[in-house]
Amino acid sequence: MLHSGQCTKAQVQAWALNRYYYQAMIPLKDASLIARCEDPALRREWRKRLEDHDGDDERAGGIERWLKLTDGLGLKRDDVTSTRLLLPATRFAVQAYVHFVRERSMLEAVASCLTELFSPQIITERMSGMLAHYDFVTPDIMAYFDKRPPQAERDAHFALEWVTERARTEEQKQLVVDTLAFKCDVLWTMLDALHYAYVTPGLIPPGAFVPASSDV
Repeated sequence: MLHSGQCTKAQVQAWALNRYYYQAMIPLKDASLIARCEDPALRREWRKRLEDHDGDDERAGGIERWLKLTDGLGLKRDDVTSTRLLLPATRFAVQAYVHFVRERSMLEAVASCLTELFSPQIITERMSGMLAHYDFVTPDIMAYFDKRPPQAERDAHFALEWVTERARTEEQKQLVVDTLAFKCDVLWTMLDALHYAYVTPGLIPPGAFVPASSDV
C-alpha cells in the first residue's frame, strides 16, 4: 500500500511515527551487543552502526534524518520523539527485539540483523514509489532512505560472513534461520498493527496517534 500510492497522508504519518521508535531503539540494541562482545574486531565493526544512527559532531545520523521525514509529513516533533502516541504493538515488538539481542547468544544477536540483506531493494522501491505517488513527499524529506542502502549492504554482508563462519553445526544453522524468522515476525507485527489501527477495521487504541481529519 505504501509503495504503490494506496495510503492516505494520515496512514503515511502513522507509519512514520511508529517506525521512528524502531529507528530510535536500534542504537540501544547495538550498544547492548557491543557491551557484552568479547571480540574487539566485532566491536570495532559494530560501532559503525551507532555512528550511522546517532551521527557525530560533523554529520547527522539516521535518527535525525528520520525526524526530517516526520517533520516534513506535518507531525509535531515532540509527538514523535516522546513516543507517547505509539501503537502498543509497536512498542511491544520493538522492545522484544531489543531484549532478544541483549539476552540471546551472540550468534543469534548478530543474525537478527540479517533482514538488512533485503533493505537496499526495499528502500529503493519505497523511495521511487513514495516520490511518484504522494505530492506531500519530496526528495528532501526522504534523506534517510537516500543514505541507508550502502550502509545496510555493508552491515548485512559483514553479519552474513560472521554468522556463516560460526554457524557450523546443523543446530547452529537452524538457530540462525529461526532468528531471522523472529526478526521478520517483529517487522510484520508492526505492519499488522498499523493495518489494524489505520486501515481495516480502523480501530485505533486509546492514546495512540489520531490523524487530523484533514489528513485522512
